[in-house]
Amino acid sequence: MTEAYIVGAVRSAGGRKNGRLSKVHPIDLGAAVVDALVARTGVPVTEIDDLIFGCVSQVGAQSGNLGRNVCLSSVLGEAVPGTTVDRQCGSGQQAIHFAAQGVMSGTQDLVIAGGVESMSQVPIGASIVDGFKAGHGTPYGERIGERYPGVQFSQFDGAEMLVQKYDLSSDELNRFALSSHQKATRAVAEGRFDREIIPIDIELEDGSRVQHVQDEGIRQDATLDAISGLQPMREGGVLTAANASQICDGASAVMVASREACERLGLQPLARIVAMSVIGSDPVIMLEGPIPATRKVLERAGMTLDDIDLFEVNEAFGSVPLAWVRALGADIDKLNVNGGAQALGHPLGGTGAKLMTTLIHELHRTGQRYGLLAICEGGGTANGTIIERVDALA
Repeated sequence: MTEAYIVGAVRSAGGRKNGRLSKVHPIDLGAAVVDALVARTGVPVTEIDDLIFGCVSQVGAQSGNLGRNVCLSSVLGEAVPGTTVDRQCGSGQQAIHFAAQGVMSGTQDLVIAGGVESMSQVPIGASIVDGFKAGHGTPYGERIGERYPGVQFSQFDGAEMLVQKYDLSSDELNRFALSSHQKATRAVAEGRFDREIIPIDIELEDGSRVQHVQDEGIRQDATLDAISGLQPMREGGVLTAANASQICDGASAVMVASREACERLGLQPLARIVAMSVIGSDPVIMLEGPIPATRKVLERAGMTLDDIDLFEVNEAFGSVPLAWVRALGADIDKLNVNGGAQALGHPLGGTGAKLMTTLIHELHRTGQRYGLLAICEGGGTANGTIIERVDALA
């Protein structure tokens, strides 16, 4: 089987809800990271077989096959087809998997994978709400109701179920949230994101133009007292706005290539995709999927957690990575070392490629070898990916 390599990885800095990126059309935001990726790799557009982009709320500004529209808005133009995938919060990661599978199968040589979400312009859950208002009903039919009688599927409820199942305390969650901001603050101060973030040109309210280059959600002055003082989002619960992911606008893109394409075009790989997994799990607790997804991807790779140098597990809620650590006995010091979604934001369809981008660049910064990415997803699914840092083709 042909090996799949990542030869470029970039992202935008995150924008807070109604913040600096809120007026940038999601198609234009996606096109900006694609243009930067193509420029950085130097790959001729005529060599690119496809673009696969993740997006969760595919309505309004994000409807009409967003992936194709990103092609038409970018240097890729008409000849690159483009498609859109929804694996909920793992959509960008699934896009990478599909791209890698195309390369590994030998049917494609170069595929751009990524994702985008403008949560300011298309609020979370908009597709469900708009469909209900239009008289199209909910996404849950009678048969799902029969299988799960009386269940209201909710990520908030699932996150609280994780708290109970894995015996997580409010203090533990709040301290982890604080550490996310502290790690992200350090990463910015040390320039750890400089290589992965590409500037997005934006217009301010006064008409001046600036480049958006720093994640807006980081609270450099965060304190445990302030985080602990917030009220829970559910009565009797422990999860708050502080120990959950931030609503975010953002985009990211990676380029996946075959060995043959790397050799023919003189491309320097950044990482090799070692193994991939996708699993289905309980849709009621919903967010536990990264645990079995990690077990499966490790088994496919013939590896153990001790073989992995860095972990990225999405901080959709603080209970997700903490439950993952507790269930697997993972080393928390290897986890989300530059902060996570509680500080940096979670742009839904773009998060998978965003975290992959951060993981790749951190492996190169530290000289470490293996990284693992796992993301929980609405509906009770999850993806897992193991990559290996590459300095040169063997």
